[in-house]
Amino acid sequence: MASLARLLSRLSLTPLAQDVRHTAVRPISLESLERFLNKPKPGGGKSYRRIVHYPEEYTIEPLRVTNLAGRDPETGRLIAKGIGGGIKHKYHWIKWVRDGPAEGPPQTEKVVDVIDDGCRTAKVALVAVGNEMKYILATENMKAGDLIKTSRFIPRIPVRANEGDAYPLGALQVGTQIHCLEKYPGQPCHLIHAAGSYGTILRKFGELVVVQLPSKQEFAFQQTCMATVGRVSNIAHAKTPIGSAQKNRELGNRPRSGLWQRKDGHHGRKVRRLPPMRVIPPPSEKAAQPLKLTLKV
Repeated sequence: MASLARLLSRLSLTPLAQDVRHTAVRPISLESLERFLNKPKPGGGKSYRRIVHYPEEYTIEPLRVTNLAGRDPETGRLIAKGIGGGIKHKYHWIKWVRDGPAEGPPQTEKVVDVIDDGCRTAKVALVAVGNEMKYILATENMKAGDLIKTSRFIPRIPVRANEGDAYPLGALQVGTQIHCLEKYPGQPCHLIHAAGSYGTILRKFGELVVVQLPSKQEFAFQQTCMATVGRVSNIAHAKTPIGSAQKNRELGNRPRSGLWQRKDGHHGRKVRRLPPMRVIPPPSEKAAQPLKLTLKV
């Protein structure tokens, strides 16, 4: 320890202190600091694509929409860079709760029309029951004039349901394809909404039903959770190419051109001249070794 102390005492920091250059630091205003700290972050269940103006009561009239193009509605700052303006579409209010009788025969509903919705990937079906009309997600083969059933009753023997019918998981057969699944009983059906997606009922044990989601993950739900039978419409959505840059802009995607260019080597990717061509000569032949003859006398 004594030798280490003597070594440290001999060190001098004066040359290092002379080389340090002091730069003037620009003070940060409280306004800019507050704006930086309170900057909204992407995610958290908040969409920066559009704002839908919902009325107080449910209606089938197309709702008014305010496009955000990736900007915060209050500050106007760009938050989601991948979102663009796109075409302004009307929003069709989907009724996510499929409610039916808890006892007795199921409720019969009629499909009035199947239309395209620009605010979602799947098609939308207008359904009438009694003196009420509502929008639901259309299934793969659903068309105008079809009759669909809705019930919350779980019979002793599983029912043989058709496309578009809504039953609890406990009332459906194993192997049935479903969509619009409730996470918990009584909540809106907010699982399996994308175009062409579906879940599969794998097995049942006790009061739980195991469902395989489109992500191939298996989850156990209560048997009273409602689900719609069939596959979501517009199956070819994921396999249909966009085709042009203009179509991509119409879909509301901001172009990414200018991020990297091969010609000028943008963002550190420098394009340098190739090294000069080098001619590699063939290997030289080995020199002939002299032949030595020895003669014993």
